[in-house]
Amino acid sequence: MDQKIEAEIVARVLKGDRQAYALLVEEYKSPIYNLAYRMTGNLEDADDLTQETFIRAYQYLWRYDPRKKFFTWLYTIAFNLIKNHFKKNKKEKFSEELGASLLADKNPSPEAKLIADQEISSHLLLLEEELSALLIMKYQQELSFEKIAEITGKSLSAVKMRIYRGLEKLRELRQC
Repeated sequence: MDQKIEAEIVARVLKGDRQAYALLVEEYKSPIYNLAYRMTGNLEDADDLTQETFIRAYQYLWRYDPRKKFFTWLYTIAFNLIKNHFKKNKKEKFSEELGASLLADKNPSPEAKLIADQEISSHLLLLEEELSALLIMKYQQELSFEKIAEITGKSLSAVKMRIYRGLEKLRELRQC
């Protein structure tokens, strides 16, 4: 969706047109759900986190800066909710289902193939939460380094370095 259209829809919602918000939900529910599912590996958690993302975004819509992409702002909300979900529930960061979800991509990049390998998928469980999340955003969600930096609040060089380190750790774990 075009940034100008997003800003117009947000303006309509802020003026009281609640129905317009459904357009944003419809446009972005799939990528938000996919992120939540790939990070949690749990259908119910993914549903709950997706719903909570859109509720939270609606509550704080007045904070959205229309000069920026709505999707990036929304994705940041989702990412933070998922991180808080792990902290709050002290669950394992990913489930066994993650490997299956990583194998679902039809035309994976070489890096995505590395991550999708079942052995590597199980090693993703051993990485710290941030590294796993960054690898998923880059190679499964196919977000640019710039967008990941914007979402995580890290510098572009920090994101690149963390993703590189994540790939290196996966390679090390694979050799063990």
